[in-house]
Amino acid sequence: MAADRNSAVGEQPSEKPKKAAKAPRGKGAGRGVSKAAARNAAPGGAGTETAAAGTPIRTAAAEAAEPESRLAMVRRARRINRELADVYPYAHPELDFRNPFELLIATVLSAQTTDLRVNQTTPALFVAYPTPEDMAAAVPEELEQIIRPTGFFRAKARSLIGLSTALRDNFGGEVPGRLADLVTLPGVGRKTANVVLGNAFGVPGLTVDTHFGRLVRRWKWTEQEDPEKVEAEIEAIFPKSEWTMLSHRVIFHGRRICHSRKPACGACPIAHLCPSYGVGETDPEKAEKLLKYEKGGYPGQRLSPPADYPGRPAPPLGASAGTGTGAGADAE
Repeated sequence: MAADRNSAVGEQPSEKPKKAAKAPRGKGAGRGVSKAAARNAAPGGAGTETAAAGTPIRTAAAEAAEPESRLAMVRRARRINRELADVYPYAHPELDFRNPFELLIATVLSAQTTDLRVNQTTPALFVAYPTPEDMAAAVPEELEQIIRPTGFFRAKARSLIGLSTALRDNFGGEVPGRLADLVTLPGVGRKTANVVLGNAFGVPGLTVDTHFGRLVRRWKWTEQEDPEKVEAEIEAIFPKSEWTMLSHRVIFHGRRICHSRKPACGACPIAHLCPSYGVGETDPEKAEKLLKYEKGGYPGQRLSPPADYPGRPAPPLGASAGTGTGAGADAE
């Protein structure tokens, strides 16, 4: 981790104070390591220098080795969010949808599979069942056959028919715009509800999926594992107006660079702010080969991405997208 790589053990004071040795350059002070820490790390030093009057002076390396204060963590977290906004100005929900009902159905289908697989499956699904009324009346076996590529198709078919029936009977065939109402629907929890609220209704919310949880723990924003506790702690760090876009940026970063098993640390644009730098590949050339989707020069997950998306659209079901699309990466 970055703090460990740059911690130093102090020099012994002498009668005549000596100038601190420069930190060695190269991999140890390379990409992703704090420049301030690299400048102040002294081989064999304790993180202190001695002034002419004999008064110890704290160095950046010594301060970096100390526990981070709550205020410092919040400032670092908000800076990461700002820098991710520059890296992913096009961040967006990676499910194709045209209305709240389609987004709700696609989000339920996305459990235990990739957004790409869902996006390749929903065109045929919404041709067959364009409204809640249509899906509520579906023959289970026929619905199962359409959604089979997304996995767990029998359980998902029950959820889709159940929530469509609830929409028809309890909400006039419309998707409700309140979290308290959404979570009463079969197969809908807080994560799904927040996705729908944030992207179909403009109501801010955090999407705590596996990527979001993994990254906020790597960045030391929280130590919580329970999604609801993670949500509460992260909400306390950021203004409510940032919650939805923060979710998109963090998830984008987790899918493209900060992978579960092999993070591309050496190609990470926010490595200098990451306390977990070094858990993945730090060699820049090797790290570049780990990048996914548009960052690696491959198609994205949406068949119909937003106009500002810089990558290529995903291929339809059955077509080859080439390697490196991350088809299995976002299901880590």
